[in-house]
Amino acid sequence: MEFEINSPTRSPRGEAVRRSLRAAVATAVAAGAILAIGPGSAGAQSISDLNSKIASAQSQAQSMSADVQAKADQVAAAQQQAAAAAAKEDQLSSLLAAGQQRSAELATKVEQTQAHLQRARAHLHRALRALQARLVDIYKSGSPNAAEILLNAHGFRDLANRAEMVGRIENSDADLAKRVRSLRNEVKDALTSVRQAKAEQDAYNARVSDARDQIAAVRANAEQQAAKLDAARQAEQSAIVTLQSNVSGWENQVQQIQAAQAAQAAAAQQAQQEAQAQQASAASAQQTVSNWVGQWAIPQAIVMCESGGNFNAVNPSSGAGGAYQILPSTWRLYGGSGSPQDASPSAQSNIASQIWADSGPSAWACAQ
Repeated sequence: MEFEINSPTRSPRGEAVRRSLRAAVATAVAAGAILAIGPGSAGAQSISDLNSKIASAQSQAQSMSADVQAKADQVAAAQQQAAAAAAKEDQLSSLLAAGQQRSAELATKVEQTQAHLQRARAHLHRALRALQARLVDIYKSGSPNAAEILLNAHGFRDLANRAEMVGRIENSDADLAKRVRSLRNEVKDALTSVRQAKAEQDAYNARVSDARDQIAAVRANAEQQAAKLDAARQAEQSAIVTLQSNVSGWENQVQQIQAAQAAQAAAAQQAQQEAQAQQASAASAQQTVSNWVGQWAIPQAIVMCESGGNFNAVNPSSGAGGAYQILPSTWRLYGGSGSPQDASPSAQSNIASQIWADSGPSAWACAQ
């Protein structure tokens, strides 16, 4: 029995079979590669880095939060100290204002007392001059005779009046000088007292002013410290907000990576399932072909029909030889040497499989 090759080109059916087998093999290889990589391994290091950053930022934010709270307490304490100092400063300012008013009043009183003392001194000087003039007159004219004045009295009442007049005359000048001296001394003592009171008030005002300046410095320092602490607290609070924003961004990145890994794992699992299904289909197809072809390169029924399975068979009319009854021209076309029936069974099967891949069953007459 002989056969002829209708076309030297590959048949569509053979090409489809080969494409199906190559696709199955490629899918199986790809699925194996995905399984070898493993789900999530591509982003594992990134997630680890991000989680490390998140933990570090959260720890830093927690530490800074405690420091912010401590600074807030310090700010409150400094503000309380400043408020207390301000209240004390106001109190001292009120005391100083009252003291300055009292000092002004005492200064006015000193001026008044000094003027009074000047008047008393002037009065004393006048009295002394009058007494001096009186003594000069007495010295020049002599003292009045008291006996003569009494003897010349007209009655007891006139006598009493004359006696009283004589006493007054004797004592008036001395009393006048004494009273003036007493007034001068009294005014002088009052002036000394007022001056001392003013000096004491001025000293008190100076102490109050110094105390007010000191408490004002305490207040200013407390306010400055409170401002610095509050600025530092706000800066740390801003840094905490930045850290929290960074942590939120990193957590979103972790979620995105995990979602991508989950999608990759799902895709890999699906690809593996498809590859397994294709492998099972290819194995089933291979088993079917094996059952159909048997030990031959082409279906066993065609071989039995063509040569009865005799690798040395020769068709005397066409010259086709071997178990597959291949024409010499076709044998040489596919690289065979010598005659087909003289080749080994494996060489015959190899060229027969190539012919089947290119032309399929149409190349054998028994398959028509």
